[in-house]
Amino acid sequence: MKQFTRLLTALAAATTLLAGAAQAEPIVFATKGFTEQHILSAMTTQYLRKKGFQITPKTNIAAVISRNAMVNKQIDMTWEYTGTSLIIYNHINQRMTPQESYETVKKLDAKLGLVWLKPANMNNTYAFAMQRKRAEEENINTMSELAAKIEHIRQTEPKKNWMLGLDLEFSGRSDGMKPLQEAYNMPLDRPQIRQMDPGLVYNAVRDGFVDAGLVYTTDGRVKGFDLKVLEDDKGFFPSYAVTPVVRKETLAANPGLEEAMNTLSGLLNNDVISTLNAKVDIDHESPQQVAREFLQQKGLL
Repeated sequence: MKQFTRLLTALAAATTLLAGAAQAEPIVFATKGFTEQHILSAMTTQYLRKKGFQITPKTNIAAVISRNAMVNKQIDMTWEYTGTSLIIYNHINQRMTPQESYETVKKLDAKLGLVWLKPANMNNTYAFAMQRKRAEEENINTMSELAAKIEHIRQTEPKKNWMLGLDLEFSGRSDGMKPLQEAYNMPLDRPQIRQMDPGLVYNAVRDGFVDAGLVYTTDGRVKGFDLKVLEDDKGFFPSYAVTPVVRKETLAANPGLEEAMNTLSGLLNNDVISTLNAKVDIDHESPQQVAREFLQQKGLL
């Protein structure tokens, strides 16, 4: 009986050690290679380590590579965008509401053992922006009003070109400029389009080199340069809500991870992330410093 008791005790101890070893396995966490993702990487790493999780961050990972690594169990967790998963990974171009996009990718990825947690209340999608002062003076708040303004200029001042700044990719994409023009009934002549590097569009709008430009809604320069993002009133651009995506096995092996990641996503919205992005892109603070200050302000460190 004593030997049996000792055996049970030894088995229990071994089980505890194995469970501890499973929980101690570092969480491999990947993020992409731009400012917003660098901040999310630093924020997540600092917060999870404070919570006692072991985490191995991998930065500057291309979206498709990260996706394949998640599916192949080489990466355990990432911050993904609903629009990227819907369009790039699943090849779905159907127009959907933000909630429909989220529910669709969540259901599809569940089949692959990937769990979409709580989406942040932010949308890093395309939009057109103008100098705020000018947009307010000319009463342009939506894309429809922008299209109407462009057409009015075409009809009344044919020698004047209302110029739009676009990056090269959007100009040629099948879901880019051409269908946008159709959606908003916005005919444009060639001289009205200025193609440039995506990062230069913000400066071109700020400095008046172009009248309006294609931007990302959460880019720090939108806020830093005091640009006004025009409302996409026809819902042309897909939703890109950033969301923690974690392998199901990783969640099972790390109790409390889901709650921790949902806590972080619940703190994010367009105003918050664009402010943090501006601190890095305009004020030249490091993503680690920006993330630390934010977490401290929220009482999470």
